[in-house]
Amino acid sequence: MKNPKIVFVGAGSVVFTHGLLADLLAHPELHGITVALHDIDPERLAVAEAVARRIAAARGARPTVTATLDRRAALDGADFVINMIQVGGHRATVTDFEIPARYGLRQTIADTIGVGGVFRALRTFPVLDALAADMAAVCPDALLLNYTNPMAMNVWYLAGKVRNVVGLCHSVYWTTRGLADLVDVPYEEVAYVAAGVNHQAWVLRFERDGEDLHRRLDKVLDERPELRRRVRMEMYRRLGHYPTETSEHSAEYLPWLLRHDGEIDRLRLPVDEYVRVSEENVREYERTREAMRAGAELEIAGTDEYAPQIIHSMVTGRPRVVYGNVVNDGLISNLPPGCVVEVPCAVDATGVRPTRVGALPPQCAALNRSYVNVNELTVRAAVEGRPEHVRHAVMVDPNAAATLTLDQIWQMCDDLTRAHGDLLPEPLRATLVS
Repeated sequence: MKNPKIVFVGAGSVVFTHGLLADLLAHPELHGITVALHDIDPERLAVAEAVARRIAAARGARPTVTATLDRRAALDGADFVINMIQVGGHRATVTDFEIPARYGLRQTIADTIGVGGVFRALRTFPVLDALAADMAAVCPDALLLNYTNPMAMNVWYLAGKVRNVVGLCHSVYWTTRGLADLVDVPYEEVAYVAAGVNHQAWVLRFERDGEDLHRRLDKVLDERPELRRRVRMEMYRRLGHYPTETSEHSAEYLPWLLRHDGEIDRLRLPVDEYVRVSEENVREYERTREAMRAGAELEIAGTDEYAPQIIHSMVTGRPRVVYGNVVNDGLISNLPPGCVVEVPCAVDATGVRPTRVGALPPQCAALNRSYVNVNELTVRAAVEGRPEHVRHAVMVDPNAAATLTLDQIWQMCDDLTRAHGDLLPEPLRATLVS
């Protein structure tokens, strides 16, 4: 494959587009690619195009860059499709926090499971339907690289609709880099294996030259007790395996923490954190927009994301290992078949090949199954058009189940259904509480 066509769907997520393009065009072998940018917001699309051209010039590359509001036109003849949409934008994110908060439900990120993750998925599924239909029409063999959260729900929903899809997240990479720094070992010298579900995978091996680096980690914890005031360290101490997403994320996948004021203080949990992150993302976009208008310099910074690595490996044949979110076809034996799991994947010119991990430690698999239950019921709600499954998904969510009564869960889901309105699949717009 030479000079592939790469389509960015949701290119108006300008900061993310910036990082991915900086990574792609850092490879001389990719200087001749075609980059097709698509977004539904004309202003954001224009800013993304300006950023793309600025990065290409800085890298000394000559890609073909196009920008269009027409998704199908952008996708025509694509080899790779990078999906990074956020349906409803900042306003929908705020809604996902404000309404549950009225019921006393605390959230930190609200984009994976929990009521925030469920409704983010339901807003996204109709757009995924349209994306899948366009790909089937004009680029059926393209590899869809999904970054949009909730990752596992979206990939599960897409799996029967597109031929090739892999979900990508940076949590495994940055977790292992952070652990390497913590134990004072160069990251390049570390060997590791992680597996589980997105944002709740587990570091199963962490070593250097046969030395189990968990022993060094234990020593660091003994020497620096303040580190124990983090959710991930608490999970590591209790479960014996380190989770691959931040403490802010991890807290809301568990039933034991966010309902207790004392645990919030002890573990320094930032309730409503993603509202603040989302506000900063808006400000960062505005800064980039003004910089483009003023002709100011643009700092070109890479991100070490997996999508550019996959594309480079498939174009050049260079083998790599990345972490991908894929359908569980015997990859993790003690998680349900058909769910979406995060496992190591080998990549070269032939494509992306997931690795069979086998069984997770039983305590880790048990927590993952709670997560998978929410995923399954949310996907079933949309596929089968059953609004009661939306409520069932929230009922089995660990954080909601530990905090709210059943009546509160159903009423909260009705409030969110009304608030998000026609962003939701039509069969799921019904309210069920009289």
